[in-house]
Amino acid sequence: MSAKSISRFKIHKRIRKKISGTAERPRISIYRSNSEIYAQLINDEAGHTLLAASSRDLKDIKGTKIEKSKQVGVALAKMAADKGITTAVFDRGGFLYHGRVQAIAEGAREGGLQF
Repeated sequence: MSAKSISRFKIHKRIRKKISGTAERPRISIYRSNSEIYAQLINDEAGHTLLAASSRDLKDIKGTKIEKSKQVGVALAKMAADKGITTAVFDRGGFLYHGRVQAIAEGAREGGLQF
């Protein structure tokens, strides 16, 4: 592992000490790779992933990576609304709240999720 990934892992562990998802208020977990972005709604009490969305699922959408990230957030919020989930806890996964991570959060808020 590189020094950068070790640092991100430490930050993620620090965040996860404070944040946990429930069935009523699941955790939105974000993972950002160089080319794609992934988001999951997770119930940590049961250890289940409730929903998942990624930029790989939305291949028909054109635009920059930030625009695709925003669409992933909107798609996740729509799926959550279909399941009756209105609130969530945001877990940035050790990534800075900037750029694509911020865009996915804004998209989820636009879609109707509150956190």
